[in-house]
Amino acid sequence: MEFLEKKFKLTQHNTNVKTEVLAGITTFMTMAYILVVNANVLGDAGMDKGAVFAATAISAFIGTMLMGLLANYPIALAPGMGLNAFFAYTVVIAMGHSWQFALCAVFIEGIIFILLTITNIREEIINCIPPLLKHAVTAGIGLFIAFIGLVNSGIVEQGGAILTLGSMKAPLVLLSVLGLIIAAVLMCKNVKGAFLLSMVITAAIGMVCGLVEIPKALVSTIPSLEPIFLKAFSVNTSQIFSFDMIVVVFTFLFVDLFDTVGCLVGVASKGNLLNEDGTLPRAKEALLADAIGTTVGALLGTSTVTSYVESSAGIAEGGRTGLTAVTTGFLFLVSLFFAPIFTAIPPQATGPILVLVGVLMASSVLEINFKDPTDAIPAFLTFTMMPLAYSIADGIIFGIISYTILKFVCGQKEKVNLSLVILSILFICKFIFL
Repeated sequence: MEFLEKKFKLTQHNTNVKTEVLAGITTFMTMAYILVVNANVLGDAGMDKGAVFAATAISAFIGTMLMGLLANYPIALAPGMGLNAFFAYTVVIAMGHSWQFALCAVFIEGIIFILLTITNIREEIINCIPPLLKHAVTAGIGLFIAFIGLVNSGIVEQGGAILTLGSMKAPLVLLSVLGLIIAAVLMCKNVKGAFLLSMVITAAIGMVCGLVEIPKALVSTIPSLEPIFLKAFSVNTSQIFSFDMIVVVFTFLFVDLFDTVGCLVGVASKGNLLNEDGTLPRAKEALLADAIGTTVGALLGTSTVTSYVESSAGIAEGGRTGLTAVTTGFLFLVSLFFAPIFTAIPPQATGPILVLVGVLMASSVLEINFKDPTDAIPAFLTFTMMPLAYSIADGIIFGIISYTILKFVCGQKEKVNLSLVILSILFICKFIFL
């Protein structure tokens, strides 16, 4: 216990080992779906699903452990959704490249990120974002993660003009609603471990009612990494220096950079982990963990590793230090042996948790001055575009561009720094040329 106290500074962060471990378990439960989903997505690109499952678990373990041990943040990492879809459905299927080509692009991205982190460029990007937009990012991630929870649990589905309410007669949707009620009641009553407890109760009810499959085995054989391990190096030189490689690497870089920035700022803000001036302490260590995770993940055979917004579920449970991340990382490693158990938790149990985490994070809008339209408009675009465009990066882009333009035009140039101007120009060029 003394070692944990010294390493993670638990007392300083007003937490304890029990709280951190429960928070780590909660974070893992809300993002364990990536183990199966990532294998299926990259499997569509022709990769061995079993090997991808193992690569996903190991890369999540390494990235998350680094985040906990280097940066002391309660943030978990794993191959990112959206980035894996771009990997499989755009680079491989639409563009016609091999999955080895895509892995090489991810590896190059990781190396570039390591260099950008060492030279403090990524840290500068985080620190140049105005406090106003950081609050908007936090609220936007809350809306985004709540939207993910509503869709995953079936409460909201495609239909009508764009979206519609799921069938309230469908048994699985009813299970989701019941899970939301259970989680909300436990949260309102300040029950310790409310989110984790509600997930277990909801999953158990689903199994008893025959709506959720009961694991047929407790232990599984660890799949071999051999079919995909180090295949990023099997790409020939002409492909590495091709125009397509430049486009693919830049896209991976761009999306991952601002997804990570948004996640770190939003989650850290909600956990009161930012400095008084709004900057992110130990930003370099956090970004380095992310960069190394991506590089190692590419070597293992998986798509870009990034910080997960589901980490906010663990923070909502009280997680404040790297011990939360270490717990989550350890569970990813353990999942290699007990995959049937960890993958048995249905989205009807985890979805409601994400909705309530969204409620907690959305409170950041109270910090935004809506009386000043030059503040209100960029903030509004930031937190609405995240769920509507289904992208944290796009929300940040709209917020920074509108903030820069409005402050300049309305005579508040002193609130715009050079970094914001450069970013705005780059974002506009992205929309025009990509």
